[in-house]
Amino acid sequence: MAYFSHSILLNVGADKAWDALRDVGNLHTRLVRGFVVECEFDGSARLLTFANGVRTTERIVAISESNRRVSWSAISERIAHHNASAQVVPEGPGSCRFIWSVDVLPDSIAPSIEAMVQAGLQSIKLTLEQEGAV
Repeated sequence: MAYFSHSILLNVGADKAWDALRDVGNLHTRLVRGFVVECEFDGSARLLTFANGVRTTERIVAISESNRRVSWSAISERIAHHNASAQVVPEGPGSCRFIWSVDVLPDSIAPSIEAMVQAGLQSIKLTLEQEGAV
């Protein structure tokens, strides 16, 4: 099973970043604007459309207020297993670290998913820092 974890320092407070992350049905407007262009959320799963045209369904596994962490799993015919989490960790006044971790099978799709995670982190930084986590 492939595993990777990436993080990025954000120049926004942890509370603002967490408020955007935990709003799992509105990540296309609050967290990754332009990276995810559409999100349909039914209360337990969301259908995402990415800017590159890829569509995927993600089941929300847990939202932990105390740990500022959201976990989800992707449901797809080409993915045997996918589990991911994102967490906001305070770094000081007005800054935080956003950590995104994934484990996935088959290993062969890990590079494409990892590239999307890295692009997603840049989108998060841009969205939250430019818009102040609206």
